[in-house]
Amino acid sequence: MTFPRSSGLLLHPTSFPGPYGIGDLGPEAYKFADFLHAAGQKIWQVLPLNPTGYADSPYQCFSAFAGNPLLLSLDSLIDQGLLQRSDLETIRTFPTDEVAYGRVIDWKYPVLRIAARNFFTSSSQELRSAFDDFCRDNASWLEDFTLFMAAKEAHGLVMWTLWDPALARRDPAAMESWRTKLADSIAAHKYWQFEFFRQWRALQKYCHDRDILIMGDIPIYVAHDSSDVWSRPDLFHLKPDGNPALVAGVPPDYFSATGQLWGNPIYRWDLMRASGYTWWIERFRAALTMFDMMRVDHFRGFEAYWEIPGGDLTAQRGKWVKGPGAELFEAVTAALGPLPIVAENLGVITPEVEAIRHRFGYPGMALMQFGYGTDPQGPSFRPHNYVRDLVAYTGGHDNDTMVGWWTSGVADSTRSEDDLRREHQFVSEYFGFSLSDPSVEINWIFIRALYVSVAATVLVPVQDVIGLGGRARMNLPGRPWGNWKWRLVEGQLTSEHQARLKEFTRVYDR
Repeated sequence: MTFPRSSGLLLHPTSFPGPYGIGDLGPEAYKFADFLHAAGQKIWQVLPLNPTGYADSPYQCFSAFAGNPLLLSLDSLIDQGLLQRSDLETIRTFPTDEVAYGRVIDWKYPVLRIAARNFFTSSSQELRSAFDDFCRDNASWLEDFTLFMAAKEAHGLVMWTLWDPALARRDPAAMESWRTKLADSIAAHKYWQFEFFRQWRALQKYCHDRDILIMGDIPIYVAHDSSDVWSRPDLFHLKPDGNPALVAGVPPDYFSATGQLWGNPIYRWDLMRASGYTWWIERFRAALTMFDMMRVDHFRGFEAYWEIPGGDLTAQRGKWVKGPGAELFEAVTAALGPLPIVAENLGVITPEVEAIRHRFGYPGMALMQFGYGTDPQGPSFRPHNYVRDLVAYTGGHDNDTMVGWWTSGVADSTRSEDDLRREHQFVSEYFGFSLSDPSVEINWIFIRALYVSVAATVLVPVQDVIGLGGRARMNLPGRPWGNWKWRLVEGQLTSEHQARLKEFTRVYDR
């Protein structure tokens, strides 16, 4: 699918400012949409919006279909009369520049339970009817997800393989018994999903009314500790005890000398093929109701994936195994039509991977940070080598910020000091500035080069617009904790940034 020449910003909703410890779908999200519109931007990219699990990662979620209740706007619930300001009297003083996930979870979920109780006791018949319609229309995933979450809470949040064995193996009698026992908790989870999608679709409409498209993110894998795996264990390589027999990751690379061990269970592609890839069709169908464009994470894994024995502590003993290839996208396209996919084709990319991408017309990605060092694919990441059918970035959510990348040294990668010196020298020669010039704004040099390029779509993390350092990095691959926390501080994104972006969109026809 061909995308028109345009530009946009990458900012996950958890990063919005606000008094409740975490960004949400409330007033600050609408203010950001206004900023995008005033700055001439056409795309807002987000990370996965699903309920986060292990290490608070949006790539390790409890469901590939559900929304994250932590993103619910409490201000919206107050406006609806489902919460009172007095319900927030226990609000704590949260950090303004990061999400303290544990503290936010402990405080926000009890408040959300108050809203759920009030919804079931005092909401209008019209709203209750809409809730019933939502539950019916989404029953294929909602019933399993809400039982999964309620049961997880009842078992002290341990992973599902450690639950009551009968429930873990989905014995029908046990499931019915637990549904009865956990009815109130299940109802609350259903309400939160109903309200999440109400709030998201209202925000989505607000963006569309301002000619802003939303790009979502579809991780290739799902978390082991998820309703997806618990409800369909047959679709994954699991041991008899439910633990993964084979897990996903990537081999040693720029980020890690031992590779990345993601730990997600590997799909049973043979069984998915036998079903006509129904599970994937439904996953993309759900995504199409939420997003106008979709970045498909680790696209190369559909052609061949790095398979690691379950229980290994690093990704080094993995091997490449063939995936479903074009057949999967043929099935999904036949069911849903052409997909607005952006293929994340970074890493060890082979001609076979690119053949699939080109066959379906999916633009690939380029990250400018990779263009000037020792990466053998470096030349393809330099703007003068871009093609039109491309989505180009300064860096992505796994990269350091531009300023952090320029100033942090070698600690975050496999680069040596000599590699770094040569990389800096090359960058200065490429863009025509002196390394001794203190006035150089490396972030804006890179942003301008993106906008000038022929790439149809360019996207910039908000951290790079502001010029923030490495402390604002969203994720460091291979680091198990401490990621995904960064938040905007009120006032950091200014009218000057808006005007600068607006001028770039005008001058460079975006």
